[in-house]
Amino acid sequence: MRIALIGNQNSGKTTLFNILTGANQRVGNFPGVTVEQKLGNLIGAKNVFVIDLPGIYSLSPFTREEVVSRDFLLKEKPDGIINIVDATNIERNLYLTMQLLELNIPMVVAINMMDEMTGAGGSIDVHRLGEMFGVPVAPISAAKNEGIELLTDMIVRCVKNRRTPTHVDFYSGAVRRTLYSAARLIEAHAAAAGIPARFAASKIIEGGDPLPERLNLTENEMDILRHTINKMERETDARSDAALADARYEYIKKVCSESVHKIRETRGQIRSVAIDGILTHRILSLPIFLCVMFLVFWLSFNIVGKFLSSLLAEAISYLTLTVNGALIAMDVNPVMRSLAVDGALRGIGGILAFLPAIAALFFFLSILEDSGYMARVAFVMDRFLRGIGLSGRSFVPLLIGFGCSVPAIMASRTLGSERDKRMTISLIPFISCSAKLPIYAVFIAAFFPAHSAFVMLGLYVAGILLGILYGFLMNKTTYMGKSAPFLMELPPYRVPSAKSARRLIWMKSKDFISRVFTIILLTSIAVWFLRTFDFRLNMTADSGQSMLAVVGKRVAPLFTPLGFTDWRAPTALIVGFTAKEAVVSSLIVLLGEERLTDIFTPLSAASFLIFTLLYTPCAAAVAAAKRELGSAAAALKLVIFQTCTAYAAAMVFYQLARVLC
Repeated sequence: MRIALIGNQNSGKTTLFNILTGANQRVGNFPGVTVEQKLGNLIGAKNVFVIDLPGIYSLSPFTREEVVSRDFLLKEKPDGIINIVDATNIERNLYLTMQLLELNIPMVVAINMMDEMTGAGGSIDVHRLGEMFGVPVAPISAAKNEGIELLTDMIVRCVKNRRTPTHVDFYSGAVRRTLYSAARLIEAHAAAAGIPARFAASKIIEGGDPLPERLNLTENEMDILRHTINKMERETDARSDAALADARYEYIKKVCSESVHKIRETRGQIRSVAIDGILTHRILSLPIFLCVMFLVFWLSFNIVGKFLSSLLAEAISYLTLTVNGALIAMDVNPVMRSLAVDGALRGIGGILAFLPAIAALFFFLSILEDSGYMARVAFVMDRFLRGIGLSGRSFVPLLIGFGCSVPAIMASRTLGSERDKRMTISLIPFISCSAKLPIYAVFIAAFFPAHSAFVMLGLYVAGILLGILYGFLMNKTTYMGKSAPFLMELPPYRVPSAKSARRLIWMKSKDFISRVFTIILLTSIAVWFLRTFDFRLNMTADSGQSMLAVVGKRVAPLFTPLGFTDWRAPTALIVGFTAKEAVVSSLIVLLGEERLTDIFTPLSAASFLIFTLLYTPCAAAVAAAKRELGSAAAALKLVIFQTCTAYAAAMVFYQLARVLC
C-alpha cells in the first residue's frame, strides 16, 4: 500500500512525514525543503509506505516540483493520497485539493496547524468541509502530534475499502458544460491512457499542457474541443484557463463561507507583517543579515564552539597519549604503533575536535531557518540575484550549499529553467560548505585568533562576492537571457523548534562523524603510509624522503607563487579533492610534531584559506554535478574552472599583499 503525501510548500508535509514514518527528514520553516521523493514505512502498519512529494501549488506543469509530483500521481498511481492543507491559508491550499479530487484516487484531507487557527479565535467545520468535497477530513497539528492517529486510521480505511472521492459538482454554467462535454468526448482515450477523464478534460481546457498529447485524439475531436472551449471563453469573457481557475475559486469561496470561521488574522500573521517591515527593508535588510551572520559565527567559534572544542581536543590528546603509552608498554611494533597513533588517532582526532563548533553553527542556522528568517533573506537576495540573471529561487540551493554542496546541487533541479539550474550549479562551489569549516578553524586559530569571527565571516562573504562577479560574467556571456519567474510564499515567523534543532544537529554530527571514521580515516592512513615509506617500501626516518614527498616536491613549484613553499601544503590540497576535511587530517599527519606556523606565515596562511575557499568541491559533489548537468565533460569543466579560479585568486592576493606589506 503506497500513500502519497502532497500539499503546498511550507504546509508541514515533512513534519507530518516524520511523525507518520519515524524518519528524520530535515524540517524547516522555509519553502522548498523537500526536493525529491522520500519513502518511509507507516508506523504501526505493515507494508504501508508513505511517499513525501515536493511541495507544490497546483498540478499544472509550471515548475519541476509540480512535474515530479504530477507524474508520480499519474504514472505511479499511488493507492491513496494524504492532502495536507494549512488551516491558516486554507483558501489558497484548497485549490490543489480540487485538482487532486479529479484524479479519483482514495484521499483524506489533513487540515494542519489547527492549533494556530483556534488560537486566533477561528474554527473549521471539518464535517461540512468533507461533505462539500466528498472526502474524509482530519483536523491535525503535526508540530504538536495531535490528530495523527485519526488521520492514519482514515487513510488506511479509505485505501482498503477503495473509497474514492464522492462525485461533487464543483462547477456551474459554461465551465460545467464544457468540462463535462470534453470529459465525455475523450473518455475512451483517457481510459486507454490510464488518465481520469475529468482530470484530462481540465488539462485540455487549461491549455499549455503536454498531457493531452498522450490521449491520441483525432483532428476531428480536437476541432470539436476547440469549438467547445471557444464558446466557453465567449460566454465567460475570459481565457479558458482563467475561467476554470475562477470557477474553482468560486467553489472554494462557497466552501469556506459555510465551513470556515475566521475572526481575525492569526497572531503569527500580525507579528510577521510587523517584523517584515524591518527585516525586509530595502536599505536595512542586508546590513541586518551581515550582522546576524557575524553573531552566528562569533557565537559558534568564539564562545560556544571554542570552549567545547578545547575540551574535546584535550580529551582526544589525552586519549592519544594514553594509547601511545599503552602500545609502548605492550612493546608493539613501532610501525604499527605509528600507524595507530600518527596515522589514525592524530588524523581523525584533529578533525573531531571541531565537531562542537560545527554543531553550534548548525544549531544557530537551524534557529534562523525555523524562525522563518531565511525565507526573508531569499526575498531580499532576489534583488541582487536579478542583477546576475538569477532569481531569489536560486538562493534556496545556494543556502543549502552552506551545509553541503551535494544536496545543494540536487536542489537545483527544482529551478524553473535549465539555464537557471546550470548557472546555479556553477555558483554553488563559491559557497563555503561545512566540510571547509575545520580548515578555516585550524588556520584561524593558528594565525588570526584575535579576529576569528571577522576572518570567518570575511571568507564566506568573499566567496559570495566572487560568485556574484562570476554570475554577472556568465549572464553576459555563456548564460545570456532572463531568469525564470520567482514566486515564493513568506511563511509566518514561528518559535524555533527544539526538536527540529536537535534533529538537524544529530543528522549533521552523525554525517560528520561517519565521514571522519570512513573517508578521513582511510585518507589519513593512506597519507601516513605514503609519508612513512619510500618507493622501496623502506620506512624512512625523514618524511622528506618518502613517496609522498617525492611527488609533492615535484608539484610544489606550481604553488610557490601562492606562498606555499613547503611541499606538504599543496600535497594536503590534492588530498582534499576526495573530501575537504581531509586537508586538515593530511596536514596533521604530514606535520607530525611540527606546527602550522613552521611551514606557513600569516600571509601564506591567508592565501591557503583563499585557495581552499574557491577550489573544486569534493568528489561526491562533482559526482552530483555530473548527474544534474548530464555529462562528465560538464562536471570536469566545473572542476578545472574552479581550481583555476582558486589558483588565480590566491596568487593575486599573495603577490599584491607582498608588495603592499
